[in-house]
Amino acid sequence: MTVGLKTMSLIKSSRRVRRSLNVRNVSDQLLADGEVKKTRISLNINTNMLKIGFLGGGKMAQALAKGFIRAGLSKGDMILASCLPNDTGSVETFKAMGSKSVFTNNTVIDYGDILILSVKPQVVPQVLPELKNSKKLLISIAMGIPLALLEKALPQGTPVIRVMPNTPALVGCGATVYTRGKHAGDKEAEIAEKLFSAVGFCEEIQENLIDSVTGLAGSGPAYICMVIEALADGGVKMGLARSTAYKLAAQTVLGAGTMIRETNLHPGQLKDDVSSPAGSTISAIHYLEQHGLRSALIGAVEAATLRCRQVTAEFEKK
Repeated sequence: MTVGLKTMSLIKSSRRVRRSLNVRNVSDQLLADGEVKKTRISLNINTNMLKIGFLGGGKMAQALAKGFIRAGLSKGDMILASCLPNDTGSVETFKAMGSKSVFTNNTVIDYGDILILSVKPQVVPQVLPELKNSKKLLISIAMGIPLALLEKALPQGTPVIRVMPNTPALVGCGATVYTRGKHAGDKEAEIAEKLFSAVGFCEEIQENLIDSVTGLAGSGPAYICMVIEALADGGVKMGLARSTAYKLAAQTVLGAGTMIRETNLHPGQLKDDVSSPAGSTISAIHYLEQHGLRSALIGAVEAATLRCRQVTAEFEKK
């Protein structure tokens, strides 16, 4: 079960090289052709002075707000969110950040330099008319809502950027992609990339790939949490304390992901390096293959992607 000497050498070499590279340089190599933008935007806008308004104060908005504050891109008192009057949990969460929350979107629209549309997809048609007099940069994280639909409902010339983040942005480990509307130029894209790069990985892609990203990275944390829970259950079954099992499972997932990004090696190579002949790992891999682990995860990404496309199609009919 020991890692091969070749892999260890590559890991050490990669760490030395990584000191002089931006994280995104490695990530660019991992993305397929067409998914990486042709040119890198120079990030030189001082986003610390921007007032951020969240139209919707749910879990994702809270994660992003905490992430922006944690990264030093904003202060609590420069963030304003609209919440439902009965959503006391969200109100208290923003209050704990030093941020204010209100119960009307108009207040947020008037306040923010940047507006982040963070309501559920089915609520978007109710919110868009409230933006009829605003031409501020709108960043939408609403699942399944295409740029064309957003731009059609907004004043002519409004810059819109569609973003798909995920919840690990809360701890600076988000995986985010974005695509810009026809009125969003380099300046607007620069702001979006600066914000979301501060809370993890961020790349510009074509809009037709957004749903696939949602199925993989947007919903992915839920899949991995289930994997961690199942691994911990296995540890408990074999005698480990629950707290220890969770720590080991979580750290194992974190470590495996970090190895893939640090070394730029194929996951299959790293898997092979810990699969000794007649060993325990290859026996476990055989069991996982028999019970369809790969197929289940592929199917999960497909199911989530198709649901996103369904939501998009439903909105396009309206």
